[in-house]
Amino acid sequence: MSKSTLRRTISRWANPGDQEDRHLREEYSRSGRSGVICISDAPDRERVTLRGALRTVTLRPRAGVPALEAELNDGTGVITLVWLGRRRIAGIEPGRAIEVEGRIGAHDGVRAMYNPRYQLIP
Repeated sequence: MSKSTLRRTISRWANPGDQEDRHLREEYSRSGRSGVICISDAPDRERVTLRGALRTVTLRPRAGVPALEAELNDGTGVITLVWLGRRRIAGIEPGRAIEVEGRIGAHDGVRAMYNPRYQLIP
């Protein structure tokens, strides 16, 4: 094994997130669906359609109202999805592939989409 091959192999082991992001970019950038854009290219305050995998799903009350939050990752970026008034949604779980549609806004410097329409991807 040459030094450069060994370096690349060690780099992949040391940065598993990079490999995961690369896989997600390949998976969701070639989705073939028109109108679907990357999270990093998605403009704020315009209706957009995004695809990716859910990294985390948590219940986080906002102003005393239950809110289900999930992080959507497509390999180019991460956005927080928030469903207000929901404690649980069937099928919304970490690792699940999903397509969402809605408007992106920023709250405390974090990009978020509130009450998006969603479709689970098999």
